[in-house]
Amino acid sequence: MLVDFSVAIPTYNGAKRLPDVLDSLRSQTHLEQLSWEIIVVDNQSSDNTAAIVEAYQSGWPSESPLHYIFEGERGAAFARQRAIETAKGSYVGFLDDDNIPEPDWVRASYDFAQNHPQVGAFGSAISGEFLAPPPEELTSLHPYLGLINRGRKAHRYKPQNRVLPPTAGLVVRREAWLKAVPPRLFLNHTDKDAGLSCEDLEAVLYIQKAGWEIWYNPASKIRHKIAPNRWQKDYLLSVMRCNGLSRHHLRMLRLPAWQQPGATVAYWMKDFLQLGHHLYRYGRLPKTEIVEACNRQLLKSMLLSPFFLGKIRWENWKRSFTMNNE
Repeated sequence: MLVDFSVAIPTYNGAKRLPDVLDSLRSQTHLEQLSWEIIVVDNQSSDNTAAIVEAYQSGWPSESPLHYIFEGERGAAFARQRAIETAKGSYVGFLDDDNIPEPDWVRASYDFAQNHPQVGAFGSAISGEFLAPPPEELTSLHPYLGLINRGRKAHRYKPQNRVLPPTAGLVVRREAWLKAVPPRLFLNHTDKDAGLSCEDLEAVLYIQKAGWEIWYNPASKIRHKIAPNRWQKDYLLSVMRCNGLSRHHLRMLRLPAWQQPGATVAYWMKDFLQLGHHLYRYGRLPKTEIVEACNRQLLKSMLLSPFFLGKIRWENWKRSFTMNNE
């Protein structure tokens, strides 16, 4: 049976985090005349995630069914794709297993979608729920941890501005995703050791390129739990590395094929000059200076991105060629 709204929660070893998310969804308000469901997509967890969901299902309200699905192929993009294929809602709202929606998040998200018939996806306002006080000097790095505050007014993300919302708190029109987003995204990754990230931006970019509008809706609010380890230098550097190494693919995805060779050279020269300027200005700062170390890591990774992604494509092609000829 079709419903108005589906909430999808991809999770990997989220047994300790899921209860807070599910409790907040069970407490959603203003849901009169709205049919909705929750889907937990277990992405190869090795903990007791399944048992946690089963325990919640036993006492879950029948008007908003709680479903459990196992996705055996590791990677956030695969879990999200499985959620889209399984969902019965016209709209699908994504929550990570450390995202706590405000009590009216489902209603505010559904109403916004209904009032914007051309929207293909829109992002929520994301504040931080810090499990330990974050260093003030790291405020500029908040967006890289998925903390998004882009004003009090809803607005459209214009393609020329090259800014898009992350998947945390993202609501998509299911029809738009199914028609525009490839079932297998190039930037899908299993962990930060793979050097890839931004598969959420890749999916939203496909929707935007297909002609759908992408918006920011501040009325849809969630809180992102930030563990203390995410302020450690090594973790932040890995985030910046993955972001930078993935950048070339997103840049090229915005362009027609005939523009890509010239744009690759132009972007590489721009990144080279930016890195040189950064090293000239900040290269003598102490190695303990986290913000500039992160900025430097981002610029270095952006410079390497075409070569890094080219190597991955070559390895993928060789693997595919070998499999097809066995």
